Amino acid sequence: MKLSTKGRYGLRLMIDIGVYSKKQPVSLKSISSRLSISESYLEQLTAKLKKHKLVISKRGAKGGYILAKDAKDISVGDILRALEGSLAPTDCTGENEMSDCMVSCGVDRNCVTKSVWEKMRDGINNVVDSINLLELVDEYEQNDIDYIKEI
Repeated sequence: MKLSTKGRYGLRLMIDIGVYSKKQPVSLKSISSRLSISESYLEQLTAKLKKHKLVISKRGAKGGYILAKDAKDISVGDILRALEGSLAPTDCTGENEMSDCMVSCGVDRNCVTKSVWEKMRDGINNVVDSINLLELVDEYEQNDIDYIKEI
């Protein structure tokens, strides 16, 4: 499974908001400058994150974005699923998609490989759900490195 730029850039975006919005909302312009991602692409990502109640936008001269809840209560999985959808490796193992093998690949209910894809899905979900945004924000701050650009 390979994540798109939505997932990769979105995680970087959320770390940036987690680090820089502690005192006041952070603007997309400043995020764009730090992450070298276009403001228009960041707008698309923040729209999805806002829809999933992960960020809040503040209007006005000192407006920008803040986290909608504590960083410790936002998992990497929450962020990736908001931006990418299901993290399942196949259509027949998706959480929110039709999980009928006949529809997705033409194999009947005796598909012996489905258990492999389910284990992969569960493993991926367990990993991304076990890491919260606060851990990544803390790592960024403790290491005092340009970590966000490396993700």
